[in-house]
Amino acid sequence: MEKMNPITRRKFIRNTMLSSAALPLMSNLPTGSVHTPRATPPLNIYLFSKHLRFLSTESMAEAAAEIGFDGVDLTVRPKGHVLPEQAADVLPLALEHIKKNGLKADMMTTSINDPDNETTKKILSTAASHGIETYRMGYWRYGKEEQNIPAALRRFRKKMQKLAVLNKKLGLRGGYQNHSGSYVGASLWEVWQLLEHTNEEGIGAQYDIRHATVEGGYYWKTSLQLLQKRIVSVVLKDFKWQKVNGKWKTVNTPIGEGMVDFAGFFAWLKQYKISVPVSMHYEYLGGMTDKDEIFRTMKKDLQEVRKRWNNT
Repeated sequence: MEKMNPITRRKFIRNTMLSSAALPLMSNLPTGSVHTPRATPPLNIYLFSKHLRFLSTESMAEAAAEIGFDGVDLTVRPKGHVLPEQAADVLPLALEHIKKNGLKADMMTTSINDPDNETTKKILSTAASHGIETYRMGYWRYGKEEQNIPAALRRFRKKMQKLAVLNKKLGLRGGYQNHSGSYVGASLWEVWQLLEHTNEEGIGAQYDIRHATVEGGYYWKTSLQLLQKRIVSVVLKDFKWQKVNGKWKTVNTPIGEGMVDFAGFFAWLKQYKISVPVSMHYEYLGGMTDKDEIFRTMKKDLQEVRKRWNNT
């Protein structure tokens, strides 16, 4: 064996001691250091096709792909891209147009809330056989003379339970959206009561952060915690309170120009590991009619959402 040079030997011992001394400190470093950053899971963002209802399904799908969406949340309801009574014939073709453009075609928005309706059964069976996995249900409203709201919620829940059984049989999951105002489910506690004792494989919640903020202010964090295990899809849009003609009203805005706490919301989605389809809504477009301007506006919001998600 060769003898080690004295200078080299001293250098070797010194380096070994320094490395050993550093080990206890290294063990206290957080998992995922700057050398191995934790990857941010991507958002699968779908265009709510309602906002391009002036286009055919083929042109709408082409536009959605060009703008940069991952998929299309297809409207299958009155005044939608697919009319309920035509779903058996038109829905498969519409989904093919979406897939042809490299987009996800597994999500739709409906007016479905009656499990015994024959049109409901046709829509759901057609959707399931052509790749749809998740859909938004229609709304319920309380009657004007409703005296017993808990009894009304129990009545609606029975319908939801029956619909959940049908969904599970077909391999679908419905989602009931929380919507501010006079809708059943404006309060997230109402949504939770509707879902309670309902098959979770068949029905869950479509969590709308805009409406949750309108109705609950800071309470959205608690409501998200309440419903986290039942969320099947998420809606993104923004708003602010504004005085219009002397009265306070909600005014829809582009992403980031309103009151929704997207940084907080995204952080909580990541914390709870909620990875579901995300439907982008553009209610503030209003009377905008220039097609190119609409496309640019949609792309701007989409890029803003992705930037905020990656930076959270």
